Amino acid sequence: MARGPKRHLKRIAAPKHWMLDKLTGKFAPRPSTGPHKLRECIPIMLLLRNRLKYSTNYAESKVIMKSRNIKVDSKIRTDMRYPCGFQDVITIEKTDEHFRLLHDTKGRFVMHRITSQEASYKLCRVKALSTGVKGIPYVVTHDGRTIRFPDPLIKPNDTVKVDLATNKIVEFAKFEVGNVVAITGGHNVGRVGTIQHTEKHPGSHNIVHVKDKTGASWATRQSNVFVLGTGKQPAISLPRNKGIKHTIIEEANRRAQKAGK
Repeated sequence: MARGPKRHLKRIAAPKHWMLDKLTGKFAPRPSTGPHKLRECIPIMLLLRNRLKYSTNYAESKVIMKSRNIKVDSKIRTDMRYPCGFQDVITIEKTDEHFRLLHDTKGRFVMHRITSQEASYKLCRVKALSTGVKGIPYVVTHDGRTIRFPDPLIKPNDTVKVDLATNKIVEFAKFEVGNVVAITGGHNVGRVGTIQHTEKHPGSHNIVHVKDKTGASWATRQSNVFVLGTGKQPAISLPRNKGIKHTIIEEANRRAQKAGK
């Protein structure tokens, strides 16, 4: 049995949402260990090379990263395989650009362009609430943060708004009926709607029922639900389709209308 960390990833085995073609090479950049799981993240060099087109190859991506030009969540990152995931804020100071990583309704990562004011914070889902040494309470978020002395009302599955400069909780939104949520996994990934009700299944997965603005409703596991804000107004700006999933026919009709104009 092999010992030590795995450093290679075949291109054919890379997650589909990276959208890598099969014939350009044999390997893909394997994400470094970090705050997001391997199949729920995307290496930062793919964002530079394949999405933003700021580099044309692996070597150029390396030069950009080693030049300390890229910030993730207000911290300079030089590892070009650094894993970026849902809600991460990517800043390029030389071009004065800010992006938030979100999902589209097909499960792919979208680099949603945001303002510098919105880039100063991010939303984090609370995964665990515990007590540390000397009885100090803390929460652990979906991106691996440990935040001490949270508000006593914050519970697991809630969402906290974190100031990236200070790593302090500014606001929080409860996991409650009527609040706006985004789906981060499963068949309905990328969709946005409001919580209708929750089915509790002890010993199994709790099921959450969600309805969007068009009246379409669906059910998913509680672990896939990410609260975006209190009420129907999300605390962040959303990509173009606002989390509304369209059928193939609806998408074709919209493309035909655009071509007609």
